Amino acid sequence: MKPSLQVRLSQHLALTPQLQQSIRLLQLSTLELHQEVEQMLEQNPFLEPEDDSGEPVPGPSLLPEAPATREREAQADAEAGDGFEAAEAGGVDTLEVGATERDDWENGTERDDFDGIGETPASRSGSDDELDPIERASPGISLQDHLRQQLLDMRLSPEDAAAVQVLIESLDEDGYLADALEDIAAHLAGEDEASREELLERLRCALKWLHSLQPTGVGARDLSECLCLQLRALPRSEAQIIALMICQGHLEALARRDVKKLMAATGADEELIKQAQALIVACEPKPGRPFARAEAHIIVPDVIVQKAGRGWKVVLNPDVMPRLRINDLYAQAIRQQRGSESSQALGARLQEARWFMKNIQQRFDTILRVSQAIVERQKNFFTHGEIAMKPLVLREIADELGLHESTISRVTTAKYMATPFGTFELKYFFGSSLNTEAGGNASSTAVRALIKQLIASEDPARPLSDSQLSQMLEEQGIQVARRTVAKYREALKIAPANLRKAL
Repeated sequence: MKPSLQVRLSQHLALTPQLQQSIRLLQLSTLELHQEVEQMLEQNPFLEPEDDSGEPVPGPSLLPEAPATREREAQADAEAGDGFEAAEAGGVDTLEVGATERDDWENGTERDDFDGIGETPASRSGSDDELDPIERASPGISLQDHLRQQLLDMRLSPEDAAAVQVLIESLDEDGYLADALEDIAAHLAGEDEASREELLERLRCALKWLHSLQPTGVGARDLSECLCLQLRALPRSEAQIIALMICQGHLEALARRDVKKLMAATGADEELIKQAQALIVACEPKPGRPFARAEAHIIVPDVIVQKAGRGWKVVLNPDVMPRLRINDLYAQAIRQQRGSESSQALGARLQEARWFMKNIQQRFDTILRVSQAIVERQKNFFTHGEIAMKPLVLREIADELGLHESTISRVTTAKYMATPFGTFELKYFFGSSLNTEAGGNASSTAVRALIKQLIASEDPARPLSDSQLSQMLEEQGIQVARRTVAKYREALKIAPANLRKAL
């Protein structure tokens, strides 16, 4: 076969390291981004955190780059050409190529070129007080500490106090005893049978002491015991006695609203059963709930929606934005060692640091653009709530901003928006459409809100079935099948009609 030369034209998208990092940072949550920044601060000596005063802070604090620093870096970039040229020759693109690469990125985070991480729209829009969307909840006392304080006031022997302390350490976050007494005794006593029995007896006594502490019901081993402990603390009455009987062996019948079975099992009439149910409902099934760490349930938003005249404006949350700068000492070292082999290696690391800072800025710019487009499309939500939500799909925002749908999907996943009605994931504002009799569309989110309203206003004695809810929605011009209503009701964590029926 005769060899020959051929010329062929082709187009392809090359995912450079900078582009890959930009895509990866875009899909990270706030927590994951902070972890990525901390890791980069440890690995790259050119990066350092900066506080609000402009001074570098020790340790991996997450806080943008001062204008003076950016000017010095631009000068260092010009003077350290040898190091950067070597990096480009090795397959790593330089800073100036970044704008072209962004235009080639089909996932679309294209923006005008910028220098470093400058002042954000959020930081320019107003004071810190105006941007605080959440009152930070200070961590309260834990359940274990609360019980230990009560234990100090009890005049127990050191052995009994130690046994109660062991049980306190065995409680789960709901206040229940996570391990059986036999297992605890076996773990502490080991193979010694006599010591195990003696310890088990002491633990049984300690459990009674634990049950006497507040909150009432703590240390229970199951729901039945927890409710009984709380009911025994109430004044004695017929309803209290019936409630104890129900909790000791008929909770399933109570959950099914089986009044006839409860009447037959307890010998009480329907009125007394209702009074007993009221006592049981007033009990706390999870005694440790008030002591749950509040900060574990706080979601820090990425963007904040604020009232602006007759409309709404979106700003980035400065609390989640890293403030980074280039280390001046290392940048000067490159200028002093220009042309050397060490300068080439340092130039590559300096370029890596600048890429990282640019990609973080690009990430927040894209989040802000998408959030602004969402707020513009869902104006009625911010005034009237979820009942006024409009149908919205990813492609609509993607077409409006000139981005790819996959970019919108990355931006709206694990990114949160603080609104007058609470903090929501950006994906919350997207929903499929349902047909209406008028020929328009209704958002599935608005339909779920309407279902919730209808159930909230129903007669507890005659709760609405899924078929009835479907008919009521159709009367309002919204065509929703019964199975769809059931799916939405389950998504709202609302029980079916037979379990919502009052006794």
